[in-house]
Amino acid sequence: MDGKELLERKVSPAAQPRGIEPGERLFAPAIPSLSPWMLLPRRPRAAAPYPLDDPSVRFYYFARNGIYALARLWGLAGREILFPAYFHGVELEALLAAGVRPKFYPVGPRMQVDPAEVVARIGPDTRAIYLIHYVGFPGPVDELAEVCRERELLFVEDCALALLSCVGDRPLGTFGDAAIFCLYKTLPTPNGGAVVVRRGGPLGLPPGEQPPLASTLAPILGSLLEGAEVRGGAAGRLLRSSVRLAARSLTRPLRGHRVPTGTQHFDRAHVGLAMSHLSRVVIGSQDFARIVERRRRNYFHLLGKLRGIAPPIFGELPPGVCPLFYPLQVGDKASALARLRAKGVDAVDFWRVAHPAVPAGAFPEAESLRRTVLEIPCHQDLEPADVERISACVAKAVEDRR
Repeated sequence: MDGKELLERKVSPAAQPRGIEPGERLFAPAIPSLSPWMLLPRRPRAAAPYPLDDPSVRFYYFARNGIYALARLWGLAGREILFPAYFHGVELEALLAAGVRPKFYPVGPRMQVDPAEVVARIGPDTRAIYLIHYVGFPGPVDELAEVCRERELLFVEDCALALLSCVGDRPLGTFGDAAIFCLYKTLPTPNGGAVVVRRGGPLGLPPGEQPPLASTLAPILGSLLEGAEVRGGAAGRLLRSSVRLAARSLTRPLRGHRVPTGTQHFDRAHVGLAMSHLSRVVIGSQDFARIVERRRRNYFHLLGKLRGIAPPIFGELPPGVCPLFYPLQVGDKASALARLRAKGVDAVDFWRVAHPAVPAGAFPEAESLRRTVLEIPCHQDLEPADVERISACVAKAVEDRR
């Protein structure tokens, strides 16, 4: 999915994000939003990319459900798996719920993994290696895949942050024995995770049940309203604020039936849920080449504007990478986060809380990442004018604290 291979397509006016006009309040949500036309069943714009087109893919409400099902399929209860010290937390909880014994390996200050550090921790009880591709950038997949072949270990690629990313022309998730994806971080789906299994076969994965309707409709409404503000400016903001008040009253009786995304903990009660039918409709409406092109363009813009403000974690954008966001390291994370949100930039406090399974002080570089990294939006809804103002807000938020 390099830029040279991108297809030019006409985009519906309703789907075309507009730049923020001078003097208008900035609104840059953390993730992409829905347009009404995305909810209309239609013939897909083009063949879906990997993993969505893989014949062995299984879809879940959460990616964590797939991780749990995979561990049970492979019989990893009581077995040791090498796991990175820098992670969200819910993926580990899914493995722990399946009875897996994690053994942690370090992650460097630029979110890099040294294959030698992983190999050094392989022991007689090790059964698998788990690798996270951070914010769309590939980890050492070739090296670890070869190690796993030589040692007869299972290799899991966690691509929850790396949907649509490739190493050159080869999609991430095709190097390991299994791959995990989270769809709603990159696409405006109300829910959705995907698992591709190359060893053990997907037929052993249990089919899921459709989630409660409220769990799909509530995030769809919220995303549509965010999209209205992103694309409609002041008029969209007025519409969003008006509808939100009424929506709270209308949806309050349904809250007990909702299964929200973005939660921090694994819940066995939800492990049997599949991805909703409406998520499939939204997937069919997406222009994936355009998504990759826009994310890369916006990342390049932020990199050029911010590399002098804070040393970039990823100073280059290799061909094929679809960045999830721009990772920014700051000294006073809480203050920068508050200042950005006050300016309309929905930056995210990325993986601040460490999981208690990791001994305190054992991995100082991972702990430093947790203290300092914010995620800055660079998704496909944002126009160059939007990204220009985001970069100005970030620069001011960081410089004001120096």
